[in-house]
Amino acid sequence: MTTSGKAIEDLIEVMNRLLAPDGCPWDREQTHESLQRYLVEESYEVIEAINSQDMNKLQEELGDLLLQVVFHAALAKREGHFDFAAVAKTVENKMIQRHPHVFAEMDLKTSNDVMDNWEDFKKKEGKNSLLEGIPKSLPALLRAVLMQEKAARVGFDWPSVDGALDKLQEEVREFCQAGNNDECAEEMGDIFFALVNIARFKDIEPEQALQACNDKFTCRFNYIEAKAKESGREIKELSLEEMDSIWDEAKARGL
Repeated sequence: MTTSGKAIEDLIEVMNRLLAPDGCPWDREQTHESLQRYLVEESYEVIEAINSQDMNKLQEELGDLLLQVVFHAALAKREGHFDFAAVAKTVENKMIQRHPHVFAEMDLKTSNDVMDNWEDFKKKEGKNSLLEGIPKSLPALLRAVLMQEKAARVGFDWPSVDGALDKLQEEVREFCQAGNNDECAEEMGDIFFALVNIARFKDIEPEQALQACNDKFTCRFNYIEAKAKESGREIKELSLEEMDSIWDEAKARGL
């Protein structure tokens, strides 16, 4: 049976072969910048595999994601910066330092204690702000969740979900009163941020909730299309009243 260490070594060797002078022309042309889209794509494919609960698919997609890490490390090594071993050692040291309740004598009883201590370590590592380190390139919903969670840890939070619900109503009123498109866009952002706050209080992952809604919409809209085809028409030939009626039919069928 192949060990984890041997498997990693073999994968690194495959990557080195691809980047060799007589290797793959496409791989040799890649840069950290050109690979960004693939890193994002593979990350989302891992998430999709997790949500589908397909372990074979998850194994495959984790491999694809690992390849991206190996690829970036190989490019960095070629440029004289660092290699995969340095990447692994850096994160190993970080995990040991940030888990003194496991690798040392610190006594942390709850997950909240762990997260509070995690933020303390980040400050010691040079973070000047609680929100520093949250990438601006994150999907907006996830970025909002992380910002709100960090702010809540130092007490900047509503006492209960009631405050968040009141804030949502306030933001909706301000949106209705907004004038030009710029004001509308700003108020719409405030509405989304308020919704994320409510989801956080209810322990709902907003991205997953919205994706589930997207899937539901897709299923019901496909049902309308199928019904239109059964009647020998295109969906655009249906009236809004007909589409609403078929939508309700799909809803009643549990779609």
